[in-house]
Amino acid sequence: MATMDFLSDSVSLTVTALAVVLAILVFKAISTKTSSQRGTKKRYHPIAGTIFNQLLNFHRLHHYMTDLAIKYGTYRLLSPFRNEVYTADPVNVEYMLKTNFANFGKGLHNYEILSDLLGDGIFTVDGEKWRHQRKVSSYEFSAKVLRDYSSVVFRRNAVRLAKMLSDSAASNQIFDIQDLFMKSTLDSIFKVGFGVELDSMGGSSEGTKFAQAFDDSSALTLWRYVDIFWKIKKFLNIGKEATLKKNIKVIDNFMYKLIRSKIEQKQNSDNDTSLKKDDILSRFLELNETDPQYLRDIILNFLVAGRDTTATTLSWFLYMLCKHPRVQEKVAQEVMEATRAKDASSYDEIAAHLNDEALDKMQYLHAALSETLRLYPAVAVDAKICFSDDTLPDGYSVNKGDMVVYQPYAMGRMKFIWGEDAEVFRPERWLNEDGLFRPESSSKFTAFQVIF
Repeated sequence: MATMDFLSDSVSLTVTALAVVLAILVFKAISTKTSSQRGTKKRYHPIAGTIFNQLLNFHRLHHYMTDLAIKYGTYRLLSPFRNEVYTADPVNVEYMLKTNFANFGKGLHNYEILSDLLGDGIFTVDGEKWRHQRKVSSYEFSAKVLRDYSSVVFRRNAVRLAKMLSDSAASNQIFDIQDLFMKSTLDSIFKVGFGVELDSMGGSSEGTKFAQAFDDSSALTLWRYVDIFWKIKKFLNIGKEATLKKNIKVIDNFMYKLIRSKIEQKQNSDNDTSLKKDDILSRFLELNETDPQYLRDIILNFLVAGRDTTATTLSWFLYMLCKHPRVQEKVAQEVMEATRAKDASSYDEIAAHLNDEALDKMQYLHAALSETLRLYPAVAVDAKICFSDDTLPDGYSVNKGDMVVYQPYAMGRMKFIWGEDAEVFRPERWLNEDGLFRPESSSKFTAFQVIF
C-alpha cells in the first residue's frame, strides 16, 4: 500500500511539474504575441514547438530540426527559461559569427551545461578567458614544429590503421570502422597533445576505459540541452547525472595522472636540451602554465576539437564512398597519381609521399571531403546566447538571454542555399571548369565556422 501511495505521489508530482512548465510556455507565447500587438515594433520568428518536441524526437533530432527549417526557415522553440531561436539562414549565421560576434557567445546557460566536462576551456568561456586561450592556442598550433610533428604522428597512425583494415579484409573479418577511426584519432591526438602513446588501437585497457568514459560523458552532457530537470538530478545525484559524475571522475583521474607525470618529466629534464618537447602539453609547460586544472581543460577541449570531428567525418566520408562507387574510383585514382603509388606500393611508401605538393594535387579528394562535411558536418548544431536585445538581418528580433542556434546539418539540405539537388552527394559542385577546388562562403558552408 505504501508503494502504491509513493507511486501515486510521484505521478502526481510529475504531472504537476509538467502542467506548470506547460503553463509557463503558454504564458510566454501569449506575452510575446501581446507585446507585438502593443506596438513594440518587434517581430518574432514563428513558434514551431517546444523543447518537449525535441525530447520526443531525440532519436531523429537533426532530421526533425531540418524538417522545421525547411518549413519555417528560422523558427522558435519555447522553453520554460528562455526562447530558443533556430536558424539555417546564411545571413543570420554571418551576423552571429562575424558582423555582431561580440553579442553572441556561450553565456551562462551553455557554460553550466558544458563546464562539468569541459571546465573553463575554449568551448565554454567568453571574454578575456576565450581571447587568451585562442591567442595562445593559435600561436602554438600554427608553429611549424607542431605542424610537422602532428603530420608525422597522424601519418604513422594512418598507416597502422590501413594495415589493420587490410589484414581484416584479407581474413574476411567484420569490423566497426567508426570505432577504429575513433581509436586511431584518439591515439594521434594524445601523442600530439601529451606526447603519450595511448595505444587504444592496440587494445590498451587504460585507453579504452578513458575513451568509453569520454564518449558517455559527451552524450550525457548533450542530453542536458533537452532535459529541463538535469540540475535537480545533479543535486540529488540520480539518473543520468549520477552516471555523468562517475564518468567525469574516470576522465579526471586519467588526465591528472598524465599531467603530473608530464610536470615531473619536465622538472627532471630542464637541463637536458636533447629531449624533444614538441607535444602541446610540453609547449604549454614551457610557457610556465602549471595549473593542473587549466591544463586539463585546455587539452580536453583540444581533444574534443580534434578527435570526434576527424573520426566522424572520416566515417561519413567512407560511408559515402561505399554508396557512390564512381566517386570512390575517382578519389582512389587521384590519390594514386598524386603519390606516384603503384599497385605494389606499401602503405609506408604511399604515406612517405603524402607531402604538401601531393596534397595540392588532390582537388577531387578535397571536393569529396567538403561535400561530406556539407551533408554530415562534425558539429550539426551550435548554440549561442544573445547578450543584448538585437535584430537579425532577416528583420526579426531576438531578446537578451535568448539562445540562438545555427544549424550546419540543416543548412546543408536547404535548396535555397545549394540548389534543387541539395540532398544529393555531388563532389563536382565544389570544382570549377578546370577541375580545381572552388571554396564556398564560410557563412554558407559553416563546417569551419565563419572566417574573419
